[in-house]
Amino acid sequence: MNNLEKNTLLGRLLTLATVCLLLLASACSMNDEPAPLSPEQAAALEKRVTERWKFMEEKDFSNVYTYASPNYRRIFPKSMYLNKFSYSVDWELTGVDILNYDARAAVASVAVRVMSKPTKQTSSASIAMGALPVTLHESWIHVEGEWWHSTKVK
Repeated sequence: MNNLEKNTLLGRLLTLATVCLLLLASACSMNDEPAPLSPEQAAALEKRVTERWKFMEEKDFSNVYTYASPNYRRIFPKSMYLNKFSYSVDWELTGVDILNYDARAAVASVAVRVMSKPTKQTSSASIAMGALPVTLHESWIHVEGEWWHSTKVK
């Protein structure tokens, strides 16, 4: 084997070793699990969800709007947001459960349990049924140290 062949072979081996090291480093960084939701973050999230739902119970939708994500509020004016709510249902918050947290996306899935009933009892069936338990699934995003409701756009 002459020197040119040795240099070519050595160059290829160095290139292959470099590629292998880069792949190994990339694989190791992909296996780094993001930190789970800390107890402090979970408490802050539950507090924000509860505050928002207290405003929902009061039908104070102007204050509910303040919990929408900053990006949502940049795009949709409050007047448009207020039109999406119904005044024909009463809610009572009964529980909040954090179901999942994706640290890479900074998104938490939350189950909100409420008792729901119509404000006007229009039939004997609705009177007999009374308030019904409902579980709603919400997404909350963590932006710049605060939790924001991720409002669905339909």
